[in-house]
Amino acid sequence: MKVSGNGQGKILTSDELRRLFTDALNSPRDRALFAICLFTGCRVSEALALQTTDIKSGTLTFRKSTTKGKLKTRVVDIQPALAAILAEYQLLKPGALFPSGVRGKEHLTRFMADKILKDACKRIGVEGVSTHSFRRTALTQMHNAGIPLRHIQEISGHNDLGTLQRYLEVSPEQKRKAVSMIGWGG
Repeated sequence: MKVSGNGQGKILTSDELRRLFTDALNSPRDRALFAICLFTGCRVSEALALQTTDIKSGTLTFRKSTTKGKLKTRVVDIQPALAAILAEYQLLKPGALFPSGVRGKEHLTRFMADKILKDACKRIGVEGVSTHSFRRTALTQMHNAGIPLRHIQEISGHNDLGTLQRYLEVSPEQKRKAVSMIGWGG
């Protein structure tokens, strides 16, 4: 858990996610930003760099130039819950999906996204959350659902499985279940 800027962002529970999206994130823009981070497993910087033209035909395109390492473009399907949140947001002007400033030419900064999230978490009493919590939560949820690591790697954009595995939380129950599988069947 993240404490005073140190450590990894907390993996959010289903209840914490529900409360964040229904009770704490006050604007359609803020819900859209963090829903993209959750439902695509992207980094907040990748979500902030999105253009309105990156949403088309039921997909989100994270352009190579805006991804960490700038190695390849990723295209992620927009699932129904994310589609509903994006429909509520309805940014009509072409350009940055999350504009800021008077002209709206620039995109919202990571600093502002972090402040929005910290204020939202404070309103509902959840600690240890960072903008990276949505990425860690998404990747862990996919892993817990039995999605092969190679598939998760394609969605997350990780270059190697070792880096991806650092994101995945293993619960005490999962460890107990794994150990219970050991034996000679007698």
